[in-house]
Amino acid sequence: MATVHTHNFAERFYQSIERSLQYSEPRLFFVGAVGVFGFPLYYFVWQYIYPQPYENLELRLLGATICLPLMFTGRWPVRLRRFLPLYWYLMLLYSLPFFFTFMLLKNEATTTWAMSTLLALFIMILLLDWVNLIIQSIAGAALAGVAYYITTDAHFPGALFEYLPIYLFAVVTGIVMNFNTEIVKQERMRAMLAAASNIAHELRTPLLGIKSGASGLRKYLPTLLHAYALAKKNGLPVTPLRKVHLNSMDGVLQRIESEADYSNIIVDMLLMKARPQHRSDDYTQQSMADCVDAALRRYPLEPEDAQNVIKWDSANDFHFRGSQLLMIHVLFNLIKNALFHTTKAGKGDIEIRIENTPTANQLIFRDTGTGIPHEVQPHIFKRFYSWSSSNDKGAGIGLAFCRDIIHSFGGTITCTSEPGEFTQFTITFPTGSPE
Repeated sequence: MATVHTHNFAERFYQSIERSLQYSEPRLFFVGAVGVFGFPLYYFVWQYIYPQPYENLELRLLGATICLPLMFTGRWPVRLRRFLPLYWYLMLLYSLPFFFTFMLLKNEATTTWAMSTLLALFIMILLLDWVNLIIQSIAGAALAGVAYYITTDAHFPGALFEYLPIYLFAVVTGIVMNFNTEIVKQERMRAMLAAASNIAHELRTPLLGIKSGASGLRKYLPTLLHAYALAKKNGLPVTPLRKVHLNSMDGVLQRIESEADYSNIIVDMLLMKARPQHRSDDYTQQSMADCVDAALRRYPLEPEDAQNVIKWDSANDFHFRGSQLLMIHVLFNLIKNALFHTTKAGKGDIEIRIENTPTANQLIFRDTGTGIPHEVQPHIFKRFYSWSSSNDKGAGIGLAFCRDIIHSFGGTITCTSEPGEFTQFTITFPTGSPE
């Protein structure tokens, strides 16, 4: 149980880092450029123009080097982008709380460095949520204190304690402001999800009525058609119907039922995504092959899709700790997207298979449809992100839902794609996951 709670804490912490990165992503190039040019530039300012008691070119060059990859995140290979949140977090930790606190101490808390450190603190307030602001402030200051103690014989400068009330006030103010902002975001999220849930519930009744009516009509349609044929044969005054229309009636009713089933699945998916949290305490051991079988059985596939488009190899089954219902809805999202892109491309098929390695078990979900543009791929798991060719048209919650669920199971989901060729989602669970 302790392992599960530790995993949940680590998951929430990592998600908070991802949210911080997502919020700052439009400014990553600018932040990186400020670090790359600012670190060495201010060495010359404080060393030669307005000399300070202490300067260190090596630390500044290290900071510039750490910031440099931030200017080119759009060109990072897909396999490296999963490390971007961790890199972003460590870059901020070094560049802001650690570096400025260390330089403040080495410069004996001069007014220049006291103001610089306060400025760094305000930048942290802008870039981090309140939880990470606390963590980074404490961790950075502690690491800087240790580095100062190791490299300096003198005591901590007395003037530093004069500035502590100011820094604490700035930190507390930043925490309050960011906490209030987070509350507003959560309230908006809850309101949106509540509205989506209400709409989904309201759609169920008419959809069930449509399906029931179509099903009943299709049941008695052969009798009605037989009566029409007898009336026409015996010369009764009936309105003539073209043979092609008679033959299409059964197919139309069947399509109405299929569309009603499909719409109900979409409603179920919307309701599932509207749940703000999923309790990991209720997770149990599940068979991945059983989850895929259930998803393919329940999803309203056209007969030709089920037989010709989707290729499912159930060999090499493995078990994971999670929820079958949630995994089925993850698969629903992947099936829906894959069918959309293969239909749009007018070609291709969908392959689902399981692969086992000594360190991990993987579910491979691959389609050979339109693919995803390279510039879009780094963003597809972000909540509310959508692109013009997407079938979500502004929703942007399907793949974010998949990511959150798979992470709650202790796994990962990644995507590789080549535009015009294929898209592959890989769901990975490490072997020996806690039960």
